[in-house]
Amino acid sequence: MSAAFVPVRLSLADLLGGELLESVGAARAALTGESWTELAALAAEPVDFFPAAMQERIETLLPQVGKQIVAPVKASPAGATTAAFAANSHPESAPLSGYGPYRIGQDGRLHLCSKSAHYHIPLGHSFPGYRLLDLARRLGLPNATHNNTRGIATRKHEEEMVRVAGGNGERLSRVLNLQTGSLAVEAALKLALARFYRIEAGVAEPPYAGRRPVVLVLGDEDGNLAANYHGTTLFTQFLRGMWPDLTARLDEAGLYEVRAIRPNSLADLEAAFREADSGPRKIAAFFHEFVMMNYRAWRLESAFVRRAYELCAAHDVPAIADEIQTCVWSPGLFAYKEYGVLPNMAVVGKGFPGGEFAGSRLIFDATYDSLPQFGALVTNGQEELTALAYLVTIRWAEANTATTRAIGDHYESRIRELAGRYPDLISAVEGRRHLNGLSFHRLDEAKRFTGWLNRAGLDISVQTYKTSCPPTALTKLPLVASRAVADFVVDRMAEALAETRG
Repeated sequence: MSAAFVPVRLSLADLLGGELLESVGAARAALTGESWTELAALAAEPVDFFPAAMQERIETLLPQVGKQIVAPVKASPAGATTAAFAANSHPESAPLSGYGPYRIGQDGRLHLCSKSAHYHIPLGHSFPGYRLLDLARRLGLPNATHNNTRGIATRKHEEEMVRVAGGNGERLSRVLNLQTGSLAVEAALKLALARFYRIEAGVAEPPYAGRRPVVLVLGDEDGNLAANYHGTTLFTQFLRGMWPDLTARLDEAGLYEVRAIRPNSLADLEAAFREADSGPRKIAAFFHEFVMMNYRAWRLESAFVRRAYELCAAHDVPAIADEIQTCVWSPGLFAYKEYGVLPNMAVVGKGFPGGEFAGSRLIFDATYDSLPQFGALVTNGQEELTALAYLVTIRWAEANTATTRAIGDHYESRIRELAGRYPDLISAVEGRRHLNGLSFHRLDEAKRFTGWLNRAGLDISVQTYKTSCPPTALTKLPLVASRAVADFVVDRMAEALAETRG
């Protein structure tokens, strides 16, 4: 077995505190008449987060990837989704069951989740550490709470999020619990716009009232907005160029403006702060990702990030790091730590709850804590089991930072070496460690490459829907993928490239 993951074995009491769990158990016993002794045993029961037997089984299954290992589903519901979703649906790949980096689809084949089930299972399927959620439910810890009655796990995980984010004093010391990444990014935008417009009547005039807010985002190589992806709510869709007629009217009225910065373009950055932060205009925020997985997995350069943060600090502009894609996968659990910067707001989601629940978070500076209670409210954002899933993910990911970094570096190194052997097919390699993108010169060859891999059982798709973006095949391996799994993926890529070249 090639895996060398650090064992993590913890109980609910280890995560939440023994005295608090005693109170939970006592309350449950009072309600149901259950034995307090049995309930106390649940709180103290240790769980092996990623047992060696599971790691061994994962590697044993590698030769079966792409093969039909159970009977396919003969009939299944058609559903009632939208026309757009129906046109792009692949029910044959829909999961019947999952285990680590694998799932068995309705076609009965074993698939390797080489995109981490569209990025939200960093610890794979059926991660044993999440058994603590079942124990918490059995112990009687209610999942449904409200903003006014946030529970034990929710408050504990808020403190942990501040800790792992590197919060101190005023910096990154507040947490808003939401459900989707879109809502978390929108909450960040609300905090930025609250410095220009009153969120409700009767509050003090904002410091930049009367000036036009200009939101900076990363664009494509041509300076268009379509490269970034910060969500699907109305205003976050504005950031990527959607609703062009509506945004044009807002711009004409002097109410709101979005400006694109080409990735890693210091010239665009300097021009934006020179031209859009004086007179009637004021830069309201700088939104960015570190690895643009919706645009060829383009990775920001350190010099660009550092200069952007210097300009933001000098001009009183909040730097807002969208870590939906990179959170958990980065050493230290946040990509900004690798760049040596500290944002004013950080958005996380998908990765931290590990696919168990929908749960996003906005971590931000206390100086931006200006919204009323219902300014960014999601009742279900306070779910106790979601918070517990965050805590489980944090403990395993932190313990295994060195291991996952080494595997990610190995994976990236092998992909770059492989791409170097096919310069006639591959124009560039982007991304970082587990997050990678292979850009092709020609669309037809990119499709042949990904088609071969799909038939071989690997989840991989080619990004073709952005006009200025070269066709790019994207992968994002789960953190529980061992070195052997990473090698398996690269070896299949090598076969696919050889077949593509012909």
